[in-house]
Amino acid sequence: MMGLRRRADRRPSDHRVVHLVAARCLDYPRDELVGSLSTMLDALAEQGDSPGARELFPLVDHLGSVPLPDLQRAYVDTFDLSRKHALYLSYWTDGDTRRRGEVLGRFKTAYRRSGFVVDTHGELPDYLPMVLEFAACADAAAGSELLQGYRASLELLRIALQEKQSPYAAAAVAVCATLPGESPTDRAAVMAMVGMAGPQPTEAVGLDPYDPRLLPLQPVPTSSTGVRS
Repeated sequence: MMGLRRRADRRPSDHRVVHLVAARCLDYPRDELVGSLSTMLDALAEQGDSPGARELFPLVDHLGSVPLPDLQRAYVDTFDLSRKHALYLSYWTDGDTRRRGEVLGRFKTAYRRSGFVVDTHGELPDYLPMVLEFAACADAAAGSELLQGYRASLELLRIALQEKQSPYAAAAVAVCATLPGESPTDRAAVMAMVGMAGPQPTEAVGLDPYDPRLLPLQPVPTSSTGVRS
């Protein structure tokens, strides 16, 4: 696996360090994370003013200042017990609908075409830390394409974490900073980005693909008025 620092390979436009640090920070916290935090800080310091690097410093500092059991409980509360902070990119756009299986297949295809063996460790292939690690360690172009393709998902996650005032919001902000263009200022702008502000399509079988029972967030109205083992 690619390390956090490879001086000879670093370029000003290279986002691999930001993507890898964000991947580590957004995964379930374990002893390995705590042991690598100082290396993360060193790697981020080498990035200078690279997009996203500055945003990650407070999060890495936070992860190093909180006891691991507390980090684990906070992580479960944020990501496992709330659908509003889903780390699965296609969940934001496709919910628990039948078409999501096809979408997940696209992630698997991207991994397969890279020529790298991607161990999903039992996670779905659209799991954000996995996509970020793929972009950092395997195929930067293909990984960035996946991230940009699900820019709306990333922005919705960013907004939800910011509303919660979660330290993890910094990771979402950092990842969005590595992608082209400015981040939308609010949820309505993100929904408009993917055409979710108006009437939504329906499936032939089952619930509306954007039914609030399936999606973590409801479409914006157009009216002007625990611990893992």
